[in-house]
Amino acid sequence: MQQFLLLLSYLIGSITFIIGLKMLSHPDKARRGNLIAAAGMGIAIFATIFLYRIPNTGAHLHNFGWIFIALLIGTITGTLTARKVQMTKMPEMVSLFNGMGGACAMLISLIEYHDDALPPAGKLTVIVLGMLIGTVSFAGSIIAWGKLNGKINDHTIPAGQMVNFLLLGGMVVMAVMLIGGFSTSPYLFYGILVLAALYGILFVMPIGGADMPVVISLLNSFTGVAAAFGGFLYNNPVMLTGGILVGSAGTILTILMCKAMNRSLKNVLIGSFGGQKPGASTGTKEQGNYKEISLNDTATIMAYAQKVMIIPGYGLAVAQAQHACHELEKVLEDKGVEVSYGIHPVAGRMPGHMNVLLAEADVPYEKLLEMEDANAQMGTTNVVMIIGANDVVNPAAKEDPASPIFGMPILEVEKAGHVIVNKRSMKPGYAGIENDLFFKPKTSMLFGDAKKVLQDLVTELKQV
Repeated sequence: MQQFLLLLSYLIGSITFIIGLKMLSHPDKARRGNLIAAAGMGIAIFATIFLYRIPNTGAHLHNFGWIFIALLIGTITGTLTARKVQMTKMPEMVSLFNGMGGACAMLISLIEYHDDALPPAGKLTVIVLGMLIGTVSFAGSIIAWGKLNGKINDHTIPAGQMVNFLLLGGMVVMAVMLIGGFSTSPYLFYGILVLAALYGILFVMPIGGADMPVVISLLNSFTGVAAAFGGFLYNNPVMLTGGILVGSAGTILTILMCKAMNRSLKNVLIGSFGGQKPGASTGTKEQGNYKEISLNDTATIMAYAQKVMIIPGYGLAVAQAQHACHELEKVLEDKGVEVSYGIHPVAGRMPGHMNVLLAEADVPYEKLLEMEDANAQMGTTNVVMIIGANDVVNPAAKEDPASPIFGMPILEVEKAGHVIVNKRSMKPGYAGIENDLFFKPKTSMLFGDAKKVLQDLVTELKQV
């Protein structure tokens, strides 16, 4: 009976994961989907604690005190962190939590290898792969976390691609020797661990800021795959299902991000994208003069427009201006202006960052246009207002072959009648290059903190 209840709990958990993942595809249902999946995970956890029997012995789990102390610490830490984190820090939290998942998979493999000195080849394969992928995910996620919060800068090493290839080759050779029985030395196993950690560090270290969303989604898929190997080890269906779902979803998202960035997945894996390349343009070439625009003129132009498109970026998140942006949208619509939002796939610091930000402010999902749809409507748009976005609207991606972001699909805002850019200053964006858009004839600069500018702009619009 206990075995039946355990399997039923795992089935319920697996189903809730699938339902929750499906509901995450729409902001209106995402919160509920997350709660459903979390409830399924809770059922699976408590069923394992109270119903699982250890193979061969048939004994139940023990040390309940330690188990529940760990659960309590993790629950309190996770809850407090999630409640206090600002939206601008969300990508950092995602990277950190994802790294913890990779670390768990790594520790599972280490414990299983330690407990079974001579495991069969099949089990050893799962242990090695889980440890290798989990370690890469952990090390890479910690570096990503450091880069996102500004504690770690981009660094490249001479012949970085070759070094990464050698590390991969070394891990493969050592794994084949260990799994094939050519050697039973534990030094091989721990050698793979060291090389995997080094590879995780080196392949993330040179990544440029504009490419960070690709890395986050890739590391997320690594953690899912590593968790799935843990499911194999323990013959745990719900752990296996959850890992496969995370791994496959992360992989699909990575491919979509690569397409959006015009990067190949091969280059992601060897860590050869996003950094400044030899001979690449630094974006400091001689430019013309930019022109500023006043709040009053901005309000007048937008009030008499038929169609306005808002392009949100990380600056919107930094200023926590999403609610003010939604207020601007409502005021414009009251004046008969059609308002939409152009969302670049890698706007912000992680996939979906802008969608989550705007959903928090109750912006209707139907108003969020993907890059292709936004570009299709750009020619009929009277005014484009860019709030804190930079690299995703930089025409150098289309016009300057020497630019580090050349080839990256962008929001083609120049096709609109007027382009108004809200920034704090003329400093470059996260990719570290100057934006040619700011000096174009159609572009006007509206300087200031995004939240205050939008609030003042709403006040001006109400008087027009």
